Amino acid sequence: MRQPGAYSKLVSGGKSGPHSLPLARIKKIMKNSSDEVKMISGEAPIVFSKACELFIEELTKRAWIMTLQAKRRTMQKEDVASAVIDTDIFDFLVNLVSHDSANTVRESDQPQES
Repeated sequence: MRQPGAYSKLVSGGKSGPHSLPLARIKKIMKNSSDEVKMISGEAPIVFSKACELFIEELTKRAWIMTLQAKRRTMQKEDVASAVIDTDIFDFLVNLVSHDSANTVRESDQPQES
């Protein structure tokens, strides 16, 4: 009989529900982000975890669309960069992605002239 893994509670639901991101780590990051933060409510890491999950899901969906447009089945770094550059809601990330990698994908999508 197979025993459940160490992280099975994270997927199936632990004390505070199903979360794919570790709440203790989120709480630690929240405390370390500012010297003014002394206490964090119990709901804050849960809400932040859900927000991160939704952000990752949306970015992944947009990158997958770029992958399909390039007629590939494997998502690459260039697909994520293209998704960030082409989507207005990700404008705050434009400075973090390489424009060269996004251009590589766009050039390969265009038909070759002979």
